[in-house]
Amino acid sequence: MNNILITGLPGAGKTTLMKKLCLIFKEFNPAGFFTSEILENGERVGFAVENLNGDRRILAHINLKSRCSIGKFKVDVKGFEDFMQNIMLKEKKTGLYIFDEICRMECKSKKFSKLLADLLNSDKPLIATIPDKGAPLLNEIRKRDDVRIFELTSSSHEHKLKELTMVIRDLLLE
Repeated sequence: MNNILITGLPGAGKTTLMKKLCLIFKEFNPAGFFTSEILENGERVGFAVENLNGDRRILAHINLKSRCSIGKFKVDVKGFEDFMQNIMLKEKKTGLYIFDEICRMECKSKKFSKLLADLLNSDKPLIATIPDKGAPLLNEIRKRDDVRIFELTSSSHEHKLKELTMVIRDLLLE
């Protein structure tokens, strides 16, 4: 079981947990990304992705010009694919992948969906957050035998961090 998915309601602390895991396992040179909201005047107008080196790119925005959309957000699929290509250049040097978050916007990219399948089938652990409910691709991933799912709540945050640290350490040292 090489892959770990972390799920939970918005505000449960998934991103905070993932950032802590990045620090704990920095010696394994993790590669991946974090997704964050773009706010204007307190209103969500888009989403950005940021790699673990701090390089940032808009993933989706209400003012983007794109044929691909989810709700009111237009998704920059090509930009996301270019962004992921840069992350994958680290592939030979990394021992661990950390993706926060895999959701419907990311799954709009066929290249990302293929990359995700390749990573799930690889020897290197993939640690990812996913929404409670999601795209059909996520439902398929949940059913895999090599995936372990952890449910995070705001009250279970510290306990799950300790548990995940032990599980991931075991995966990395196998």
